[in-house]
Amino acid sequence: MATIAEDKRTMGRWPLTVLAQTIGHGNSDFVPNDFQSFRRQELFFALLNLFLIGALLALQAFSRFVRGKPSAAVVWVLAVGLVVQVFHLACLNRRTAARSLPKRRVFTFWSLGFNSTLAFVLTFITIKGDTAYYALMLLPVLEAAFRLGLGGTIAVVVLADFISFLGAYGMVFGEYIEAGAMSVIYTVMGVLVWLLVNNLRQREARFVRNREELERTRERLLAEEKLAAVGRLSRALAHEIRNPVAMIASSLATAASAGQDEAERKEMFAIASKEAARLERLTTDFLVYARPRAPQIGPANLADMLNYVASVARAHAANKGVAIDVLADRRLECDFDAGQIQQALLNLVLNAIDACRGGDSVSLKAEKNGSPAIRIDVIDPAGPIPGETVERIFEPLFTTKQEGNGLGLAIARNIVRAHGGEIVLRINEPRLVCFSIEIPAHSPN
Repeated sequence: MATIAEDKRTMGRWPLTVLAQTIGHGNSDFVPNDFQSFRRQELFFALLNLFLIGALLALQAFSRFVRGKPSAAVVWVLAVGLVVQVFHLACLNRRTAARSLPKRRVFTFWSLGFNSTLAFVLTFITIKGDTAYYALMLLPVLEAAFRLGLGGTIAVVVLADFISFLGAYGMVFGEYIEAGAMSVIYTVMGVLVWLLVNNLRQREARFVRNREELERTRERLLAEEKLAAVGRLSRALAHEIRNPVAMIASSLATAASAGQDEAERKEMFAIASKEAARLERLTTDFLVYARPRAPQIGPANLADMLNYVASVARAHAANKGVAIDVLADRRLECDFDAGQIQQALLNLVLNAIDACRGGDSVSLKAEKNGSPAIRIDVIDPAGPIPGETVERIFEPLFTTKQEGNGLGLAIARNIVRAHGGEIVLRINEPRLVCFSIEIPAHSPN
């Protein structure tokens, strides 16, 4: 939105006004944190310049061999320029540490001055003769357009124009026309490239501002979402606490009222005791969820752990007529907190048992999920889980069971994530539900 508004305002201004406002803008490769962009540009210009000087040297050396022209001084100056450029490129390639802003500016002006000096010396040596050394000013004009403001670019263009006219000094009128044409080319090229580069940099600056604004908006939304989640959790926790507290209060009030016989009084006390135990269990589970213990990583055997969980859950399964099967390689081992993973896995197994009917079977399976991870599956035939339940299944205090507190799966997910893994509902189909725990094969660093 901000970018569109700025573009509309810019379109409504006079072009000269916009141009005047952009003259003073700095270039992004001179920004202290943008050394890599500066280095890439400098390497590119240095390679182009090396190719240009090398090509001129080869052509002039061949021309001197065939025609005896130009003079040996020209070839020697180009050779020295080539050596200096090779040394410059080697220094650029070797130096990877960031340079300070003043050093980058000095480096840039040295690059501009080197080519300008080389072009001036060669043009002066060949004055009143055939010369094409004003071509060496192409790269300084382009580099100035990339690095300097409009004033600096125009200054380099004027210098290039001067060298072009210097090459035509003392020659026929047509050479001056050719020098004038080159001057026009330099001017158009420098100003046009400068405008394009600055336009790109202004768009980049707007993009950075918009990205920062989006990041701030995202942070605000995350903060609001956290507050909303805390609010939902607080309401759910208050609801879960209020019910047993109300039951305890009403039971005790009934037991204390006149006219109650001993049997009714004992029944009321039993209800109050049961609700108090449920309240204690809820607060304990909530503290485990809110302040999870850091895992104590150590080597453990997957088959032994799955068999232990199956044996703990087997009594509950027998009451519902549900069988438990374990499938795991006896050699399969992993580094994790065995007690915590057992707790997470037991929550999944008990949920699977509660969802089954008599005669069903719950399967526990462990296998390598590729080289870096172990996958533990809890499979039951009680699917599918309704979509509205799937969306909230790991939400704290959400439950579809009358006796549940809705913290089991939330605690299990916290445990698995603390191990660098994840717990997911991998399959949810008719007669097939599979929850999977995936954890690294080795303990996280």
